Amino acid sequence: MKIFRTIRETTAFSESLRGQGLSIGFVPTMGALHEGHLSLVRRAAAENDAVLVSIFVNPIQFNNPNDLEKYPRDLEKDLELLIPAGCTAVFAPEVSEMYPENEVRKHFDFGALETVMEGAFRPGHFNGVGVVVDKLFNITLPHRAYFGEKDYQQLQIIRMLTRNAHPGLEIVPCDISREDDGLARSSRNERLTPGMRKAAPFIYEMLNKAAGMAKDHTAEEISEEIEQAFANHELLKLEYFSIADGDTLQPVHGPVNVGDRAFIAVFAGDVRLIDNIQLR
Repeated sequence: MKIFRTIRETTAFSESLRGQGLSIGFVPTMGALHEGHLSLVRRAAAENDAVLVSIFVNPIQFNNPNDLEKYPRDLEKDLELLIPAGCTAVFAPEVSEMYPENEVRKHFDFGALETVMEGAFRPGHFNGVGVVVDKLFNITLPHRAYFGEKDYQQLQIIRMLTRNAHPGLEIVPCDISREDDGLARSSRNERLTPGMRKAAPFIYEMLNKAAGMAKDHTAEEISEEIEQAFANHELLKLEYFSIADGDTLQPVHGPVNVGDRAFIAVFAGDVRLIDNIQLR
């Protein structure tokens, strides 16, 4: 497995692969890898001739400096996990490599996709995502890129970015990877205290409850039920619960339709966790 630190050598490697007629699968990550990431790498390895993984904690997508500072980092451990997963090469740049001084950054307009849920509570977040993903696509030159559905709103944002700026690239959505108790796998889970970790599966329990109510209740009735359940919880604090169209991400009113999803963000102490589920 090759390890690259610069844009130049990474792009040269990708160009060499393409010149040989080999397909490239790309998995962008911020490190602190877990089984969810590795499942994406294994799928990319099964569907492509070569797999590139990026490990880069992108500072411009964090609207909370404290969250950026506390984000877990362990490059050596990450590299050890990637070898048996089928990774061909890793791009692990410094911030200065990705964002040189005096660089004029792009600005992306994702329309209504970025004004709800994560976009509403994390201003500037999705532009930061768009900037780094656009850069990474230009650097790694993949044929396919793999993203987990846990960050479903991000997935929809990246689909729009790809349609507009990288039309030859296939975006491959992958199912949410979960622990045995249902908690969606996340690098942030490492920061949960034992008590918060024990409480956190309640999030998925409530999503399943919402899915069970979807046929016979309106979006408003489901939301009221879930919000009340969190209001009564001693440890977990609900930031938002939203039922939205699975394509447009706009809020649903009245009956729940096929393709609608429930989205949730919860604070477990100072750790922010998100999840979602298709309702019908």
